[in-house]
Amino acid sequence: MKQIITVNELASYLQVSTDSIYAMVRENQIPHIRVRRRILFSMDMIEEWMRSKAHLSV
Repeated sequence: MKQIITVNELASYLQVSTDSIYAMVRENQIPHIRVRRRILFSMDMIEEWMRSKAHLSV
């Protein structure tokens, strides 16, 4: 699996809309990397973020 993914790839992975991803980025709810105007995500950071969210919802 790729280590760095795009908004579209993350939306597909999480099975949510790209609008949801952009909203989470805008509200700093999801770890992301900005390279100029591009928004990218590290799969390691996303997986850690998901684990931390799973613990909170239990």
